[in-house]
Formats: sequence, C-alpha cells, structure tokens
Amino acid sequence: MTLERLVQHITVKQIYGKPDINIEGIDSDSRNIKDKYLFIAVKGTSVDGHEFIDKAIEQGATAIVCESLPQKISDKVVYIQTNDSAEALGRLASAWYGKPSKELTLVGVTGTNGKTTTATLLYELFRLFGEKVGLLSTVCNYIDTLAIPATHTTPDPLSLHKLLREMVDAGCTYAFMEVSSHSAHQKRIAGLDFDGAIFTNLTRDHLDYHKTVDAYLKAKKMFFDDLKKEAFALVNLDDKSGLVMLQNTRAQKHTYSLRTLADFKGRIIESRLDGTTLELNGREVEVQFVGKFNAYNLLAVYGAACLLGKDAEDILVKMSLLVPVAGRFQTLHAPEKYTAIIDYAHTPDALNNVLGSIKEVIGDKGHIITVVGAGGNRDKGKRPLMAQEAVNASDKVILTSDNPRFEEPGDILNDMLAGLDSIQRKKVLSIADRREAIRTATQFAQPGDVILIAGKGHEDYQEIKGVKHHFDDKEEVEKIFRGEM
Repeated sequence: MTLERLVQHITVKQIYGKPDINIEGIDSDSRNIKDKYLFIAVKGTSVDGHEFIDKAIEQGATAIVCESLPQKISDKVVYIQTNDSAEALGRLASAWYGKPSKELTLVGVTGTNGKTTTATLLYELFRLFGEKVGLLSTVCNYIDTLAIPATHTTPDPLSLHKLLREMVDAGCTYAFMEVSSHSAHQKRIAGLDFDGAIFTNLTRDHLDYHKTVDAYLKAKKMFFDDLKKEAFALVNLDDKSGLVMLQNTRAQKHTYSLRTLADFKGRIIESRLDGTTLELNGREVEVQFVGKFNAYNLLAVYGAACLLGKDAEDILVKMSLLVPVAGRFQTLHAPEKYTAIIDYAHTPDALNNVLGSIKEVIGDKGHIITVVGAGGNRDKGKRPLMAQEAVNASDKVILTSDNPRFEEPGDILNDMLAGLDSIQRKKVLSIADRREAIRTATQFAQPGDVILIAGKGHEDYQEIKGVKHHFDDKEEVEKIFRGEM
C-alpha cells in the first residue's frame, strides 16, 4: 500500500518528503520495524515512542507518523505530523487491514463489572443462532471456534484490527468485544466502526490509572460519545451513570432495568444455586445463572440481541441453553454437600454483588465462607473496602494473596485489615498462601455452606515479583474434592 493512500485516513498537519512510496508494514514498536515500514510514534503512559524514531529509522523505517518532529530530519524518510498519534495508529491499523470492522456487526461492552460475561454470552448466543462470530475478551479471544489467548482486555490497535480481519476472512458476520476504560482513554479503539455499545455499570476500579471516579467515568463515556448515529447505545438504567453515557451520544438510545420501566424490563421470579427463573419483557425463561448481577448481564444480552434483529422468543429459548463463563460465579459441589463458587469479583461492588446473590439463595440454611485478596501495585484504596464487604456479608473470611506482583503479600493483607475494627477482625483469618487459604476454607465448611473464592476467577496464574506461577482456583478446589490435598 502506498503511504499517500494510507495517510488519507488520518488528520495530517503537514508532510515532510514525498508520500508516493510503498509501505511494507506498520508498527508502533520500534523493535518490530523492518525495511520500508511506517513507524507511528505514540506517547504512552510510561514510554514515549518519539524517543525511538531514530531506532526505527535504523531498523529500516522509511516513513514516520509523529506529533512533534525530531531535531534531526533525514532526507531518506517521509515525516507525517499529526495532532494525535494514538488516534492515528488506530485509523492507520484499520486502513492497513482493509477496515475489517466495517464488514462486521461489531458491538462493544463497557462497564466495571459484567463486561466479560455479557460479551461472551452474546458470542455464545449468536453461535446458537448458527452465526459465525468473533469474541474479544479478558478470558480469551475467538475467531469463530478458534481460540486465541488474550493478553489484555482490549488488545493494542494493530493486534485488534488484525484479529478483526481474521474474523472477516473466517466468515464471521458478528463480533462482540469488551471495551476497557484504558482502551477508550488511550484511543486503542480508534478506527473501529461500532454498530452497538452496551454499558453495564460503574463502580470504583482502576483508580491507580484514572486517579478519580469522574475521570474513570469520562473514559467510559468517550466510547459512547464517538458512536455513529446508526448504532445503538444500550445502558443499565438502574446504574446512576447509565443516563450519563447517553448524554452526548448520536446513537439510538435504549435502556434496560430490573427496577423501573425501560425498553427491556426484567424481574427475578425465583433464585436457586443452580439457576434462576427470570421474566424479560413479560416472558419467563429458566437460566443456568445465579444472582441479580447475572440477571442484569442476561437482560443486556437479551436487549442487544433484540436490537440486532433476533426474534424475542427465539432469544429466550437459546438463552436457557447458555452456561456461566469460566471463573464467573462458577459453582462446584463437594462430596461433603457444601458448595464452592469461583468468581472474578475484584472490586468492592462486585464482591458485594456476589455475596448478596449467595445470601439471597441460601438464606439461613448455611454459612458463607469467603476467601479473598487484593492485587499488588494497584489501587490501594479499595483494599480496606474489599475486606469490609467480605466481613459484612460472610460468616467467616480468610484474607489471602491475589496477584501480589511486586508488593509483599503481608503488606497487602495489612492494608485490607486496616478497614476492619476489632469486632470485625474476630471473623477473619489472614493466610498469605492462597492454596493453604482455600484448603482451610474447605476444612471449615459444613453441609449446606458456601465457600466463595473471589478475585482471580478464570486466571490460571499468580504473579509474584514479575513471574507468573501456575495457579488455578478451580483446579485447587477440584484437587481437594478428590482428596489430593
């Protein structure tokens, strides 16, 4: 592709050199640059790509996209100056791969909790309709049935558009993806042609990056602000930020709710540990999911499927066949007649939702034992709040390691304990070794009890001092059930 054709897709301040040259590849990482490549210098959160322009030229780059020109200009290189390199990267990646998002019906899901479940269930639902579908999620990416390991909630722009192109080439007609606040703020979703957007909820999370809840909200809102008028915007009316997402969007506005009148209205008729009876827009359906938070996720799935033109009755029939996503309220039944639930809940609100759902189902018929930690090198402010939520809704709490990363596990546990008074601490044990914490919880459990193992969900590793060690909560529980621990 010629550079001249490529740069038509971005806003250009000025061009130095003649753009009528062929480009063999594009990248924003100077280490990947080869002969006749275009290098896009992006200002990241920790690294500024402008510092690597000379390195990219040494590697063979013949064109550079940048916000500020380097002091030394090479007459063998074409320089394209733009106001926003991050935005340019997304648009260039889209053009390079032939604008694949325009060939798909692409729907993005954003929010603090429920993104993975909602996007994955839409993927599974549309596959039940016989469609070829793509999925971009925290757990795993899928090109129809082909699994591609996920490294980020939302991939970098080049990986993202490459995956979308592979989806189109594989015959996919729909794609569902999680849209993180980081990706919206960093413009990793630039160049994508969304046909729909879903907002689940907003609670405290990622304040290590966004610093304030307001900044976090605005990052989510950017996604809705940029939607085209032909797209749909579907938001949770029961969340106070739901209507905020709709304030400036050009998209067609729709709402869902369990509490009040909305375009898609839901009601929980009966809850059990093996499923729920729901009413959606006046129709009943049995689903294999538990809890109010899952009712919201399923309501969003139902609403989106209706807006994408599927028949309401057909949607309900297929929804009854859906199963929980790995690590999201994943239920395991012990031979000793207690239940273990693996869940990704890693925010105070998510923990509150999961524990509330367990309490709704078991009432006074059993005890709740919660195993929970908090990630290292992340928002420290939520640590005491996590401990408080666990203690307030559990009969016994075991605080343990999550992914300590480069922090000492004991320091993280102390931050969690700082949120508890002397009476609350009587309910709590601190066991830094996560395997031992899970084993201890199972020793406490009696018939009818529920153990919640929260925080890691689908993750099959623990990150300690920069090294990922294999560790899977579900595997640990199953070993105990088999008597191997």
